[in-house]
Amino acid sequence: MLGKRNIYLVGPMGTGKTAVGKALARLIGAPFADSDAEIARHAGVDIPYIFDQEGEAGFRRRECEALAELCSRDPLVMATGGGAILAPENRELLKATGVVVYLHTSAAQQLQRVGTGRGRPMLQGADIAQRLQELSRVREPLYRQIADITVSTDGRRVPKVADLIMRELGLTRRS
Repeated sequence: MLGKRNIYLVGPMGTGKTAVGKALARLIGAPFADSDAEIARHAGVDIPYIFDQEGEAGFRRRECEALAELCSRDPLVMATGGGAILAPENRELLKATGVVVYLHTSAAQQLQRVGTGRGRPMLQGADIAQRLQELSRVREPLYRQIADITVSTDGRRVPKVADLIMRELGLTRRS
């Protein structure tokens, strides 16, 4: 992990990747990026609209392009979309260019955090609890495969999670 200056947060929706990423970036004095926000910004429309118009395949193509651009920045703390790890090229890119932190949360905590699933295309028209379980079955092994460290966010506030990540990575606060 030495020499890798980027930190990438991976994990399912509802684990707090964006909030923790922003807090972590502030603590270490690095820029922050959210890959989903970058995709939406570049497209000029929100993620649900991209899913409606292009389907998941179209969104995933845009995601690969966004990750390639974002991973070229250094230093950077980045929150990835929950499905970013589905493409082998994305997993390879993340591993090669940064330290990967898997934010894990229980199914119950995740369900509580995503609520009605509004604004989350992967949950539309589905039993949310069942869909989250299906996504977890596919994605959990991939998160674990690429993670350099795993941190649980269950019952923890954002600053505590950011501090735990810093401790695990041996980082100190920027003065």
